[in-house]
Amino acid sequence: MQQQTRLPVAAVIMAGGKGERFWPKSRVQCPKQFLALTGDGETMLQKTFRRIRSIVPPEKIYVVTNGEYMTLVQEQLPEVPTENLLREPAARNTAPCIALAAAVIRKRLGDAVMLVLPADHLVRHTSLCTDVLCRAASAAEETGALITIGITPSYPETGYGYIAFSRADDAPAGVYRADSFREKPDAETARAYVESGSYLWNSGMFAWKASTYLDALKTHLPAAADIADTLSEACDTPDFSAVLAEQFPKMPSISVDFGILEKAERIYTIPGTFGWDDVGSWPALRRVAKTDTNGNYRDGDILTVGTANCVFSGGKKLIAAVGLHEIIVVDTDDALLVCDMDAAQNIKKITEMLREQGRGELL
Repeated sequence: MQQQTRLPVAAVIMAGGKGERFWPKSRVQCPKQFLALTGDGETMLQKTFRRIRSIVPPEKIYVVTNGEYMTLVQEQLPEVPTENLLREPAARNTAPCIALAAAVIRKRLGDAVMLVLPADHLVRHTSLCTDVLCRAASAAEETGALITIGITPSYPETGYGYIAFSRADDAPAGVYRADSFREKPDAETARAYVESGSYLWNSGMFAWKASTYLDALKTHLPAAADIADTLSEACDTPDFSAVLAEQFPKMPSISVDFGILEKAERIYTIPGTFGWDDVGSWPALRRVAKTDTNGNYRDGDILTVGTANCVFSGGKKLIAAVGLHEIIVVDTDDALLVCDMDAAQNIKKITEMLREQGRGELL
């Protein structure tokens, strides 16, 4: 750690998501976090690992993922010890995901500081990001509070949640009080948030002591806390896999935002500006990856005439586009997506329709 803590520091990478807004490239068997989306051959998971590895050694990096992705994680992150790959027997959202990691870390490392990171976000400036994470780890130890990483907004984004923040006299320098969490706003509200200067984007990155999180779990999700205690006791015993398989599915399915952060009292935030993007859907690739002189993102064999501000992700076939603007075209062996840029948030509706029609081979 660049900024020292007395307690050990562990990193937790959450890698269990389905990535349905990147269909048809992102599939159940290989979702977004395991794809190389930015044209450099490195997957989103590998980028996240490389970023955190600069301040946390691999033996203290944990990856929580769905059981069916364990092989993918092992292939992409061979440096992470096998015992640090934590298998979720069922999808239960982020609060239980973090609870599982906290239970294991408490057993192995004691009351360590946990840096919690999504596997599928992009950061352009690694050193600026790790500086913020180091400060967050120190603040988590010093205050014993829940620490969030907020992003200073650069435009009125409607696809992100926001954190309302204010000065905190009882916190270290550069650490602010997180007053409330706001869900994804409409355009007018997002504009007002940005103009006020009192809101940050909610990055989904956190820092807290294992005990702080588990205590918050006891207060706000007591049933989940009891299960976490059971998992911690069973950790590194021959019974752990069986106990995990039996107990984890009993956890409530709820996000850490809804389950803990929106209810807890002592929450602080540290603003960061390090080129963060959650790369939440196909249009984001025009923000985070290289584009041509007409603003088109191209991946594959692509020819364009009179075409601007589009996203093209090809497969084996040539994609030829003439006179298109603000369109997404994604080609795979068994599916072709054509989507207006402004409708990209509705791609999940296609996956819902496929599920309803029993066409699981396309999911």
